[in-house]
Amino acid sequence: MNLTTHAFSAFTLASMLFAGSTLAEQQDLKAKVQSAMASDIRDAADTARDDNRLPLETLTFFGLQPDMHIVELIPGGGWYSKILAPVVADKGQYYAAIGTSRLASGLFTQAGFEKTKVLAEDARLWREEGDRLYSLAVDSLGVTDLDMVLTFRNYHNFNEQGRRKMNEVAFAALKPGGIYAVVDHTARHNEPENNANRRRIDPVLAIHEIQQAGFKFVDYSDLHYREDDELRYEVGAKSVTGNTDRWTLKFTKPE
Repeated sequence: MNLTTHAFSAFTLASMLFAGSTLAEQQDLKAKVQSAMASDIRDAADTARDDNRLPLETLTFFGLQPDMHIVELIPGGGWYSKILAPVVADKGQYYAAIGTSRLASGLFTQAGFEKTKVLAEDARLWREEGDRLYSLAVDSLGVTDLDMVLTFRNYHNFNEQGRRKMNEVAFAALKPGGIYAVVDHTARHNEPENNANRRRIDPVLAIHEIQQAGFKFVDYSDLHYREDDELRYEVGAKSVTGNTDRWTLKFTKPE
């Protein structure tokens, strides 16, 4: 065997080992997500949204692994918390941050969520007079070594100050190479704010703001693309509710 053949064989073996490792990681994630989705902690209202929100496919796209330390920003009623926290419970760590009071006194007190932790409990959200969007006051999430920060359908709720603050604390909390995972309802590019596009936001604007916070744009997914959402109506309108077009964007903190 000559040197070139030997090098090629070594490269082929390394490639096969890497592919095998990646497949094993994907299978591990799949098993844990499916187990969490089948948990009794989730009610009929939760499971009814599975086909629309596609949690396994979404989390696979973002690159979640069960040994990661992750934070979910503005977890709301905990739809994703009920999946994320169990997935990383054994090998990793789940944190929730900002707007967490309902979960802290409810879901997080239940069996199976003992390891969950709440960050930035002093964070404050408010709306200035005449503003339909929220401002945000938070100095830090209190961690600096996270593998991933996720937020689902929250970016649109904040004014520019709030969005930039959210991006700032996410960047500071992530380790170099860490992932910022963001999903939200799509608004037309550069469309002026109006009643019809409430709870939507321009993905080009989001990319621009998140990059300005220091993040590198890595990838996007069309998992939540909905061709029949004309982007004309507020997301609660009967014609689009439960079927809104959503952008799914992945960023990393440069190493």
